[in-house]
Amino acid sequence: MERRDFMKKTALATSASVVLAGCASDASDSGPPTVQTGGPRLRWRLASSFSRSLDTIFKAAEVLADRVRQLTGERFDIRVYPAGELVPAFEVLESVQKATVQMGHSASYYYIGKNPALAFDCTVPFGLTARQFNAWAYHGSGQDLTQRMFADFNIMNFPGGNTGIQMGGWFNREIHSVADLRGLKMRIPGIGGRVMDRLGVTVQQIPSGEIYPALERGVIDAAEWVGPYDDEKLGFARVARHYYYPGWWEPGPNLSFYVSQAAWDRLPADYQHALEGATMEANMYMLSRYDALNPAAFKRLLDGGTEIHPFPEDVMQAAAESSRELLAEGTSDPAYAQIYDNYTEWQTDADWWFATAEHAYSDFRHRVPDRR
Repeated sequence: MERRDFMKKTALATSASVVLAGCASDASDSGPPTVQTGGPRLRWRLASSFSRSLDTIFKAAEVLADRVRQLTGERFDIRVYPAGELVPAFEVLESVQKATVQMGHSASYYYIGKNPALAFDCTVPFGLTARQFNAWAYHGSGQDLTQRMFADFNIMNFPGGNTGIQMGGWFNREIHSVADLRGLKMRIPGIGGRVMDRLGVTVQQIPSGEIYPALERGVIDAAEWVGPYDDEKLGFARVARHYYYPGWWEPGPNLSFYVSQAAWDRLPADYQHALEGATMEANMYMLSRYDALNPAAFKRLLDGGTEIHPFPEDVMQAAAESSRELLAEGTSDPAYAQIYDNYTEWQTDADWWFATAEHAYSDFRHRVPDRR
């Protein structure tokens, strides 16, 4: 079945299920709609790369699980487990590949050591924004191309949430130029970490729960995570003073739901429709939730004494040049080149449009206020 046809049928099936459930339910019942089905009772396990305390990221998987239960009359139960409870944070993809668990929720750039092109399923430096990524995935060739790539891992992948543009991280000293990056020890994953390495940074990949003590003890000099809401929750402002922007390495990081291909193939068609529809709801939930929570957290951080700084122009230029070079190096591999070419062509067209209307509005309306 063609991908777009499947998506249309999924949307129609989900909508029809909700309507039918609403007709069958008591008008006084204000709870969520459910679909009564005679399908099998199933219980799956979903391993997350994120801790339960990171409620917005972790919650996206719970949103998915709740909706699947509702759409299947409680017959399809997906239990969500935080990082470390079933498998370590950075072993989620492998656990789904080996069918240790039926599902995972993770960031695909954690696994670029297995295949560099996995970064395009999440984010690349100076890449697509959240809205641009969703357009590429759902209405371009993004989902088709990445699912072919994940077939090598016996996995079906679906977009599973996005933080939107991130901040550039916490530093224990100011950065005035590229020279100030040399020798800096920083927690930063993915292709962004490889770019920082080329700029002289000593890069480390550390799970979220270990970042604060590493900063506090001086094991690292800087760290990035997501943005104000999560960063405040993790306490970074207590151990680092300087907060930089923008997070050029994560302009729209897509998280993914991984589904074991064998487990997917055994699902009844209506359960497949319910599961895919639920991934789309979880995807929308995460981005809108961060957009709701970040402004207030940002204000609290600034009111608490955090100093914000834009990255110097020479850092941005050097990072952009290194990013272009690094991403182009993988094109000697035909499979990588196919995704790279499609992604960059889509971005070129999307940027032209966004630069015309979105940028003009944002440049006028969203000027950083003087808080002094």
